[in-house]
Amino acid sequence: MTDNSKPKVVRKLFGTDGLRGKANVYPMTTEVAMALGAAIAHHVRNGKHRHRVVIGKDTRVSGYMLEQALAAGICSMGVDVMLSGPLPTPAIAFLTHSMRADAGAVISASHNPYQDNGIKFFARDGFKLPDEVEARLESYVFERDADGSGESKPTADRVGKAFRIDDAVGRYVVQLKNRFPADLNLDGVTIVVDCAHGAAYKTAPAVFEELGAKVIRLGDQPDGRNINRASGALFPERMASTVRKKGADLGIALDGDADRLVLADETGSVCHGDAVMAALATWLIAEDMLPHRTMVATVMSNLGLERSLERVGGKVVRTQVGDRYVVEAMRKGGFSFGGEQSGHLIFLDHATTGDGTLAALMTLAMSLRKQRPLSELVAGMEPFPQAQINVKVERKPPLEDLPALQQAIKAVEKRFGGEGRVLVRYSGTEPKARVLVEGPEARLTEEAASEIAEVLTAAVSGQSSRAPSAKAG
Repeated sequence: MTDNSKPKVVRKLFGTDGLRGKANVYPMTTEVAMALGAAIAHHVRNGKHRHRVVIGKDTRVSGYMLEQALAAGICSMGVDVMLSGPLPTPAIAFLTHSMRADAGAVISASHNPYQDNGIKFFARDGFKLPDEVEARLESYVFERDADGSGESKPTADRVGKAFRIDDAVGRYVVQLKNRFPADLNLDGVTIVVDCAHGAAYKTAPAVFEELGAKVIRLGDQPDGRNINRASGALFPERMASTVRKKGADLGIALDGDADRLVLADETGSVCHGDAVMAALATWLIAEDMLPHRTMVATVMSNLGLERSLERVGGKVVRTQVGDRYVVEAMRKGGFSFGGEQSGHLIFLDHATTGDGTLAALMTLAMSLRKQRPLSELVAGMEPFPQAQINVKVERKPPLEDLPALQQAIKAVEKRFGGEGRVLVRYSGTEPKARVLVEGPEARLTEEAASEIAEVLTAAVSGQSSRAPSAKAG
């Protein structure tokens, strides 16, 4: 099948997860950050009461300048700012809602290298802003006069002020601990926690230690430039190796803003993201805690996830790539659990966005409740062999308007006879199309992906750039 799904509103600055780019290069500049600050302040002002916006960030050196610029723009519109300092993205979502702020902002480029940075916003309910609101913020940025003339700005006592939330870390740690079942603890459990030198370097170890675990810390010495460097969710090998060497019960690798994680079981084997979701969903179904016996995943999740849940009477609803779209589908359908293969796991009963530390706590609760190690729990899903090829494109015509491509896809699907899946989609951030094929056997899967990629290449006059060869997952 072809995936032509895209955000409802075309935006120039915002992507699938906020604004992102190289720090101090347009659009990731202090000027744009200040304008966005004014825009979000303008958006939330809806009365005479004093409005407030929470700002958090990860550990990048560029976070200092962008934090101040964003805060200045907000204060210039008569809205106060609450600064949390380095904290995970889900912590800002939590603080925004719990402190009754009018909005929240996170300065982070997630898993990107330290040279990059980004800005994303949360509404007062702790959920990410929808596409149409981000489009309105962009309109404000692009259409307002450079000097702000024509708009009445506050003066004197009505100018906004900024102050620190001194207990932000403690508030978030307590909130996470309260999400763990009250009748369980982590006494006698050894956990390797790799914080990627990122936003969770204080909070994640504290949560597990205060619940009784012995924590072996990795990636907890940020210097502004080492975030995600050979550590964390992008490089889980060191975490997995440490689990083996220390005989730990679990390994956790977070990304730079700690909204996703990669797990290693007690043998030191890195767990497939879809296998973790399958295990959790199966457990929730058994405990009658999965509404409609349904979870939400993206089009990138392995077909093995669906097959695994079908065996226990569950099903998977798929969305386009991006955790925000997973959350939207969950809220619309009344579902409580969803996620992405990459490690964004969302428990809407406990949080409004993906939270790597919370996901680890839920995984630990599952293991303790079932009295089985993680290696056994994730073995319930067998991933289909998967091949992915990136095709460089010079243009992006609608995929359904390419008859040769559609014919090639149908031929492969017929060949697999229902025991496989084909997905072709355009990248939302790069001049590429992505071909994903899953099938019953690795060699056939790779051959099918190559066939489709060649047809697509000819159709869009680009050149193919093949990803690693066929793999399981």
